[in-house]
Amino acid sequence: MKKVILSALVLLTTLSTNAQQEAGRITVQPKVGLNVASITKDNDADSRIGLAAGAEIEYQATDMVSLSGGLLYSMQGAKGNLGSVDGTMKLDYINIPILANVYVAKGFAVKLGLQPGFMVNDKIKVSQNGVSAEVSLDKAFKQAGIDATINKFDLAIPVGVSYEFSNFVVDARYNWGMTKIVKESNSKNSVFQISVGYKFAL
Repeated sequence: MKKVILSALVLLTTLSTNAQQEAGRITVQPKVGLNVASITKDNDADSRIGLAAGAEIEYQATDMVSLSGGLLYSMQGAKGNLGSVDGTMKLDYINIPILANVYVAKGFAVKLGLQPGFMVNDKIKVSQNGVSAEVSLDKAFKQAGIDATINKFDLAIPVGVSYEFSNFVVDARYNWGMTKIVKESNSKNSVFQISVGYKFAL
């Protein structure tokens, strides 16, 4: 039993040593990636594939813990169809992810935080037999006689992992929406996001 405990202690010490980053370092990371976005509480909705692009700045507070903040343009929403009619709800945001990153192994971090976001585009695109048109979400609701208020502010909880090698960073995270897209409904954003970035030291 003592040998097992000692071996585990050595392993943990090794992992901790390998996970260490340079404390006090500040880096900037331009990044680009893809979203697989959908809307909760809508079983008929399919995912919308969209762009996620922007930059993040990271401060290495200790050897193993860093804090980061970013500014990302994020294409979200969902897709669906009704017979021969295809529809895409385009909800685009400027998101500000604020994350705590814990480096558990060399180059490998787990992350958790908060992400306020501001809607900059809300449209519905409808296509049928090769003909398409776009209208704002507000206008679509009014035409349908639906009393609805679009929530221009979004708050999400991002949780994910990242791996860094030769200054390149592969990041995968899930953004769990906490606020209603439409104030009169319970639908919220649900976004899986994967991106690739490159770190520059300041």
